[in-house]
Amino acid sequence: MGPQWTWFSRAQCQSGEPPGPDREREKRWAELFDQLDLNKDGHIDIVELRAGLASRGFSRKSLEKMVEAGDTNQDGVLDFEEFTQYLRAHEKQLKLMFHKLDKNNDGEIDVAEIRDCLRSMGVNISMNDATRILLSMDKDGTMTIDWNEWRDYFLFNPLTNMEEVARYWKRSMMLDIGEQLTVPDDFSEEEKKSGYVWRQLMAGAMAGSVSRTGTAPLDRIKVFRQVHGSSDFTGSVLTSFQVMWKEGGPWSLWRGNGINVLKIAPETAIKFTAYEQIKNVIRGGNETRTLRVHERFVAGSLAGATAQTAIYPMEVLKTRLTLRKTGQYTGIADCAKQMLQKEGVRAFYKGYLPNLLSIVPYAGIDLAVYETLKFAWLNRNIGLADPGVMVLVGCGAVSSTCGQLASYPLALIRTRMQAQASLKGAPKLSMLALIRNIVSQEGVTGLYRGISPNLLKVIPAVSVSYVVYEYTRMMLGVDIEGRRGGKGKS
Repeated sequence: MGPQWTWFSRAQCQSGEPPGPDREREKRWAELFDQLDLNKDGHIDIVELRAGLASRGFSRKSLEKMVEAGDTNQDGVLDFEEFTQYLRAHEKQLKLMFHKLDKNNDGEIDVAEIRDCLRSMGVNISMNDATRILLSMDKDGTMTIDWNEWRDYFLFNPLTNMEEVARYWKRSMMLDIGEQLTVPDDFSEEEKKSGYVWRQLMAGAMAGSVSRTGTAPLDRIKVFRQVHGSSDFTGSVLTSFQVMWKEGGPWSLWRGNGINVLKIAPETAIKFTAYEQIKNVIRGGNETRTLRVHERFVAGSLAGATAQTAIYPMEVLKTRLTLRKTGQYTGIADCAKQMLQKEGVRAFYKGYLPNLLSIVPYAGIDLAVYETLKFAWLNRNIGLADPGVMVLVGCGAVSSTCGQLASYPLALIRTRMQAQASLKGAPKLSMLALIRNIVSQEGVTGLYRGISPNLLKVIPAVSVSYVVYEYTRMMLGVDIEGRRGGKGKS
């Protein structure tokens, strides 16, 4: 159990204090240092910071930045002088941020000032969101934030401007579980102009590529079970692997993965561009208005439909290449050529209707579940600033899985319609006829054939996607707060 932070309530530092540390502040910092120096060796390292501040909910990366900023002799630890120098400099930055928010100079920050300041920087939030930010810092229940509350809340957080505060609960990690039906992120105007958005999208595309490649064998089993139902590929996932290996060798496990990776970039770019345009239409010319959740859902669904329409031929090709037998096609171009010659252009849009219909339940449930989990965490952890990696990853994985479960029957019908022409003797059925046929022959459970390998790939896909996303973002010079090269903005 971590130490009790009684020093917060004893803080006497007022917003009108003279420059330089006074005696009371030095005493408070000495108590702080003593509580954090667990082994009493006169230094504080990252392990002691994590243990001492565990109840405050800070991520390891935030604490590493604090040590890096204060470690003037670069020995990897903070002595008392370095500790106090860091706090002194950080309090100055916090004071500047406080005065920037306190527009009427009354020594207190209210909800309207939080919202107005963030909106002036292009970060559009609602009054409810601004109230949640205020409540997380308001310890005395006055519905305002004084200097002491502001300083105590951010004292160990290496933030340098208000936009970084707003980024905490943005859904900025683009986790890829093999589906691209989620509602896109909202970005501020500053992020768009700086190129931050496209670096984020690039990192997300790279993460998706590695994630999909790593889980491609499970995806291929899912497609086979969706198409062949209970007639083939019975037994466990391991048995299915053995069947595929026997037919085409180890490389056959990755059939269809190439085009599945290729379609990430155009789909992401089209969806993001369409989302921004549709949001502008919904706002009706009022660029400062924040979209409500249901409006984001509508914009996200329409953007997803636009992207899916543009890249849908690639979806059909992916299904055909995944199902192909050894020697059937020489590659993507040969597959497209044979489809065009034998079936015509319409073959590239088979299953388009159920695919379009699946966007609504997927995007709607994914967004609703994510928002519910996010606010449940906020309500249970009012005093914590940073939700941390595991919370964000967990919310994303659970919400995406729920979205998949709701839309899975339509995804199965889509896949079967895409594959109909490649199955000899199979009747060419419509969407409704296929549903009736599956239910009559296999029961309702037939609409969920292949769901087990699909669920099995969620955890490894999310984990791989996050790790690659973080490393790619570091390579592109974008840290967790979205700044270039680790330097704060002026």
